[in-house]
Amino acid sequence: MLGEINSFIKVWLTVLTSLCYCHAIGKVVPKGTKRLIFVLPVVCLFLYLPLNLYSPHLGGVTAFFIAWLGNFKLLLFAFGKGPLSANISLPLFVAVACLPIKIQQNQPPKSHLNGHNKETSSKSYRNGQNKENSSSRKSKEGPVNYAIKGLLLAIIVRVYDYIEFMHPNIIMLLYSLHIYFLLEIILAIWAAMVRSFSGLEVEPQFNEPYLSTSLQDFWGKRWNLMVTSILRPTVYEPTLSFSTTVIGRKWAPLPSVLSTFVVSAIMHELMFYYLGRLSPTGEVTWFFLIHGFCLTVEIALKKALIGKCQLPWLVTGPLTIGFVLGTGFWLFIPQFTRCKVDVKAFEDYAEVRSMLKNSSEKVLRILSAK
Repeated sequence: MLGEINSFIKVWLTVLTSLCYCHAIGKVVPKGTKRLIFVLPVVCLFLYLPLNLYSPHLGGVTAFFIAWLGNFKLLLFAFGKGPLSANISLPLFVAVACLPIKIQQNQPPKSHLNGHNKETSSKSYRNGQNKENSSSRKSKEGPVNYAIKGLLLAIIVRVYDYIEFMHPNIIMLLYSLHIYFLLEIILAIWAAMVRSFSGLEVEPQFNEPYLSTSLQDFWGKRWNLMVTSILRPTVYEPTLSFSTTVIGRKWAPLPSVLSTFVVSAIMHELMFYYLGRLSPTGEVTWFFLIHGFCLTVEIALKKALIGKCQLPWLVTGPLTIGFVLGTGFWLFIPQFTRCKVDVKAFEDYAEVRSMLKNSSEKVLRILSAK
């Protein structure tokens, strides 16, 4: 574990150095192809760095932050788009580039992190953030809510001791809840830390996805919102602009949505490769292609039947969650066991417990000696 922590520190020192370079490049190289040429080596480096980590917690978070979110932000930055700008301060540039955070819409960051004026902050926000109201929404979940989810997560980890007596579908349901609770708690901790230090707001990753009324609601407004906000300017909007000239504004969202899910499938395959170092089977790709196709059909039906048919949540809610869980159990969740993420995670938990136990015993011995 100590060796993994040392590798983690080295990886992130490299990330910080690389982002300082990108910030300097932005000041001297104009946006466009020239800046892209200078940024591409960093993009390639960010794709390589997660390969130095094997822990699903340290490696998985690093891969998500830099190989996906960070790289997409840097590619936008190369063309003068997105949340990154050479006009913002270096600490702010680094924080926004390597963490899933956004600048608060109505309140500029604190002066010790941000050395630019309100106009620059507002411009950066408008260029890189979701235009919909959901992007500026702060998480409404309080500490009690997170405490409950933390307790449920601890119960799930304890229940794993009896996993050999469980039905495979129950195990996959536990894995699904584990992933959801763990991600939300980790990102809530990030949110509290970043907010207290800099005035920046961490982009909420989830918005009660179990209350989704449709696939469009689930993927667009409730699940993995940081990914949604970064895929919109990098994939959806360019495809939408092109499709509008070909098939018109009304139906242009359909190929745009499908192409967005294709890119998401590729990036998820990459994330699983980082976690398990195994060749992809294509099941994750099929999961996102199926959802992309079904969401496209859903949007088309809504456009064709607008105002004519409105099903209640009691019907659409269970259907949506049932479809997501059913396809997830079939194609997505089994990849975690295939990559042995569960085994590696339990090993991490055991090593952390051992380290904490040894540390507490040393502290008690020191106190008793006094």
